[in-house]
Amino acid sequence: MPLHDVGYREWQGTRLGPWSAAAAIATTGIRLAWTSRWLRRAVLLAWSPALFFAASFFAFEQAIDEGRIESLQERAARGRNLDGIGLLGTILADTLGRPEQPPSRPALSREAETAATRRLVWSRLLLAFMRAPQAVLLAVVVGLVAPTLISRDLRAKAWLVYFTRPVGRVHYIAGKLAVLATIVAAVTVLPALALWMAGVLVSPSVWVIAETWDLPLKVIAASIALAIPTVLLALAYSSLTAESRIASFAWFATWAACWIAHSSLVTADLAAATAPQAAAVADAAGIDDDEWQPPPQRINWLARAAGLDTTIDRWSWVSPYHAIGVIQAWIFGVETRPQAVVPPAIALASVSVAAALVLAWRVAAPMRA
Repeated sequence: MPLHDVGYREWQGTRLGPWSAAAAIATTGIRLAWTSRWLRRAVLLAWSPALFFAASFFAFEQAIDEGRIESLQERAARGRNLDGIGLLGTILADTLGRPEQPPSRPALSREAETAATRRLVWSRLLLAFMRAPQAVLLAVVVGLVAPTLISRDLRAKAWLVYFTRPVGRVHYIAGKLAVLATIVAAVTVLPALALWMAGVLVSPSVWVIAETWDLPLKVIAASIALAIPTVLLALAYSSLTAESRIASFAWFATWAACWIAHSSLVTADLAAATAPQAAAVADAAGIDDDEWQPPPQRINWLARAAGLDTTIDRWSWVSPYHAIGVIQAWIFGVETRPQAVVPPAIALASVSVAAALVLAWRVAAPMRA
C-alpha cells in the first residue's frame, strides 16, 4: 500500500442521508439570520401585541368568574362599549352583542351559553391577533430574512459547493424553506399559542381546555395558510436576482402596491354604494351636488380583522394580506360564505404554484449550465 495514497476514498462510516444536508442548510441559515439586530428586534416586537390581547382575555374571564357576563351581553346588545372589559372592548362588545344561534334554536343552559360565548370571543380575539399585528410584522420579518437566502448564494456562487455534493434541488429548497418556517413559527404560531395558554391560565377552570381544544390547531392551520404563499413568493424573488436589495424592494413593493390597489377599489365601491344616499341628503338640504361632500367613511381595520365586518370583500384577492385574512377567517369558522372565500383561495393558490415553479426553475439553473 502506498504511503501517500491521496485521492478519493470510499466512506466507511454511516451515511446520514440526503435530508441531513437540508437540515444543515436550515440550521446555518437560521444562525446567520439571527445575527441581524433588526431581526432580533422584530421578533421581540412581534411578541409585544400579545400583552394587549392577553389583557382582554383576562378581563373577559374575570367577567365570567364574577358572573357579569349576562350584564355585559345586555350592554353590548344595546350598542354600548365595554369599558371594563379590556383594551379591545369594542370587539368584545360587538361580539357579545351578536348572538350566533338562530332564534328558533332552543335556549341553552347557562354553562353551555358561557362555553359558546367563550369559544366565540376567543376565536375572534385570536383571529384579530393573527390578522392585524402579526401578519404585518411577519411581512416585515420575511422581508429582512428571505431576500438574502438564495441571492447571496448566487452572488457568491455557493451553488458550486452545494451541487457538487449529494444535495438535490428538493433538499436545497427544503433547507431554505425551513429557515423561513422557523421565522414564521417564532412570529405567529408561538405568540398565538402563548396567548391561548394565557387564556387558559386566567380562566376559572382548567376544563376550558376541553371547550377550546381545537383553537391551537386552528392557529397552526392559519399560520400555515399565511406561510405558504408568503414564503414561496419571497424565495422566488430571492432566486431571481443576485442582489438582495432588488429582492427586498420587490417584496415590499408587492405588499404595498397590492394594499394600495385593494384600498382604492374598496373605497371606490364604498363611494358608489353611498352615492344615492348622499344625493338624497344633498337634495333634502338644498345643496348643489357639486358642493356636497359626504362625511369620510371610516373602515375599522381591527373590527374587520376580527371578522365583525360581515360585508363581502370582493377585492380581497387583489392583496395578499387581505386574501390571507379571508382564508384565516374561514379556518377559524368566522367566514363561511363561498363567494367570499373562493376568489382569495384561488388567487393564493395561483401565486403559490407560480412562485414554486419559478423557484424550482431558478435553483436548477446552475445544474443546467
